[in-house]
Amino acid sequence: MALKSTIFKANVAVADIDHGYYADHALTLARHPSETDERMMVRLVALALNAHQLQDTCGGDGTLAFGAGLSDPDEPDVWLRDFTSRPRLWVEVGQPEEKPVIKACGKADEVRVYAFSHSADIWWRGIETKLTRPQNLQVWRIPTAASQQLTALAQRSMQLQATVQEGVLTLGDASTTVDIEPLRWR
Repeated sequence: MALKSTIFKANVAVADIDHGYYADHALTLARHPSETDERMMVRLVALALNAHQLQDTCGGDGTLAFGAGLSDPDEPDVWLRDFTSRPRLWVEVGQPEEKPVIKACGKADEVRVYAFSHSADIWWRGIETKLTRPQNLQVWRIPTAASQQLTALAQRSMQLQATVQEGVLTLGDASTTVDIEPLRWR
């Protein structure tokens, strides 16, 4: 019998000072049995860092949500669709292979990859030259220490505050905060 995903609920108050975006997001995260808390929380970080796109790209008339992620390799970890269901932003987390990333670049207006973990640098050195063509691709590095600290925030029910200021995301609950300064590789 297959293991089922574990459901997490997160209420995230986003205050993106850099982009003038302030909103509350009630989110449901389905953590695949093979997914770690660290990866799940990096997905949440990616959503918080890009939440302003809901207003900036779609004028508030769109949907920002988690995709099927590990359960369906043809769906992103996070996506933004406008009111016509056109994919405007496609976000992958981890260390994807180049073919799915290039395919995503053909489907969405913008694609962002958020790499994390100790092996991310090795992954990037191996894939960097294969991803030179797509003009709508950005690749970001989440520092390993920060991604590991995120696991302290992972609870089945989360009340989180996400503040983005000068490119740094501060994510926290009532007792713990984690500062994440993504490094742009591409």
